[in-house]
Amino acid sequence: MDTTNGYYVVKKKAVPEVLLKVVEAKRLLETGRAPSIHEAAEQVGISRSSFYKYKDDIFQFHDTSQGTTITLTFQMNDELGLLSDVLKTIARFKANILTIHQSIPINGIASLSLSVQVLPAAGDVSGMLDALERHQGVHSVKMLAKE
Repeated sequence: MDTTNGYYVVKKKAVPEVLLKVVEAKRLLETGRAPSIHEAAEQVGISRSSFYKYKDDIFQFHDTSQGTTITLTFQMNDELGLLSDVLKTIARFKANILTIHQSIPINGIASLSLSVQVLPAAGDVSGMLDALERHQGVHSVKMLAKE
């Protein structure tokens, strides 16, 4: 079985209930309707361990005719040209970079946040994310989706 990371778009009815509850718990936290992870997990009927296990792997995807804006967060080495290479990878997939924020590197590791507009004419977002995750010097890539 292929163990590489991949992204899928599936209908809600095909998603296990625990994952849908994790998405709901995250929404409760984001909107302030739950003050803590414990409270959010309790409100939706899952354990905190289930929340922690899946919180970085499931999110609600919003699709619009204007495109989707995705926010990517990276942990990457502070190396000459690495940010340029990451931006070139995004450009190869014809996604439009809206914002860039990079922190001052600590112990040779920089935190980077990018907002990227993905229009219907853009390349495969899953392929773009896989390419970014495999890029030498990139430690992690996390994605959030929003309109």
